[in-house]
Amino acid sequence: MLIFFGVAGAVLLGMILWFVALYNRFIRGKNLVREAWSGIEVQLKRRHDLIPNLLETVKGYMQYERQLLQDITSLRSKSMSTDNIKEKASAENALSGTLKTLFALAEAYPDLKANQSFLDLQKNLADIEEQIQLARRYYNGTVRDYNILVESFPSVLVARFFGFNLADFFEVESATEREVPAVKF
Repeated sequence: MLIFFGVAGAVLLGMILWFVALYNRFIRGKNLVREAWSGIEVQLKRRHDLIPNLLETVKGYMQYERQLLQDITSLRSKSMSTDNIKEKASAENALSGTLKTLFALAEAYPDLKANQSFLDLQKNLADIEEQIQLARRYYNGTVRDYNILVESFPSVLVARFFGFNLADFFEVESATEREVPAVKF
């Protein structure tokens, strides 16, 4: 009888330790997802801070491209005003496409292509786009690992019990938007 209670106690203790360890894995995964999203937000803020300088430099040269400049400003504001990952991804995808259009139109302005401020801003934007891509890759990797934990058996039981839900990926909508904006002149 004593052996039975000893074995039952050991099994119960093992289950409690497993449960605690699994719960801690969920907490770790959730925090890694938050940290990774923070990295994306830092890069997006850098890009959002750079855009007004870029637009001011371009305004003097592109007298007839006011709508494009307004669109960029509007998309920047839209992206900055949302915390929803899917909405932010959509706004950022649109902003990336519009910035590509801006650089393509700059081809028609030889003085702009030679402007040192514009060239510096262009280089900084290309660097930031690369950092955004790296941050997005890290974020999506942490989301993948977390989502696997949320959906796998037996951890799905703990996830449901404590309300751990799937995290959203930060996805690029089309193949052309997956490319870093071309900044060649």
